Amino acid sequence: MTHPDSAAAVVRPEGPWTHRDVAANGARFHIAEAGEGPLVLLLHGFPQYWWTWRHQLTALAGAGYRAVAMDLRGVGGSDRTPRGYDPANLALDVTGVIRSLGEPDAALVGHDLGGYLAWTAAVMRPKLVRRLAVASMPHPRRWRAAMLTDVRQTGAGSHIWGFQRPWVPERQLTADDGALVGRLIREWSGPNLHDALDDAALARFQRAMCIPSTAHCSVEPYRWLVRSMARPDGFQFNRRMKRPVRVPTLHLHGSLDPVLRTRSAAGSGEYVEAPYRWRLFDGLGHFPHEEDPEVFSAELIEWLRDPEPDR
Repeated sequence: MTHPDSAAAVVRPEGPWTHRDVAANGARFHIAEAGEGPLVLLLHGFPQYWWTWRHQLTALAGAGYRAVAMDLRGVGGSDRTPRGYDPANLALDVTGVIRSLGEPDAALVGHDLGGYLAWTAAVMRPKLVRRLAVASMPHPRRWRAAMLTDVRQTGAGSHIWGFQRPWVPERQLTADDGALVGRLIREWSGPNLHDALDDAALARFQRAMCIPSTAHCSVEPYRWLVRSMARPDGFQFNRRMKRPVRVPTLHLHGSLDPVLRTRSAAGSGEYVEAPYRWRLFDGLGHFPHEEDPEVFSAELIEWLRDPEPDR
């Protein structure tokens, strides 16, 4: 179990960024920020926290953007509340942070679960989202359909079905100082990860998962996604997501992603009534921003700067 002092060192490491907390949607959220300019808000996925965006924070700041990476509810340095882990509420966390930062809007960049929330926020609060970039996550309606009808995607998402058990996933994620977190990141990545993320860096994600209550809060969103499939709140959310995304969208995916198949992600553009660009990274897995940060950052910055992103 991570000691509180070491938890602070994991969540708030020194670097070319500053740390602070902001209030939004009835909770407190930790953010790391760098640079000045138009806001780009970075949303991490599972099983990570804000630090996964360390390369993009510096790259975006150097390119003239105000780059902010937030810890989602229940993770890293943000509040661990007893409830509020459905995607609609988590998306309101994101848009609430945009307002708390004093900005009229933001370009949202999300990976994995963060990508799911970025899709959701663009539908729920379109005036607060200037552009949308999603990595390793199909549109929520595509994700739902693939998990229910595609046998291969159902198998690839076996960890999500495993999260439905009470208490067992939390114990597995924190056992042996979070060793499972390290194994999952390795297994879900392409061959380039070892060069980009050494054992010491990987250990940060393991220690972050061992901060008390983090494991429970990390799996709660996935429990909602599955358990709500046959409930009224799940049907209502799925209907809400029929509303099209009306901001320029960049969709990024690794060709070797074993968690979310390329076939599951491709086709999400049908829910976008705006310029939509699909970019497949050859040889990369589920964490393209970690596996090849220079290529990922260059693609993102080029798209953010492009005044005609539909070309």
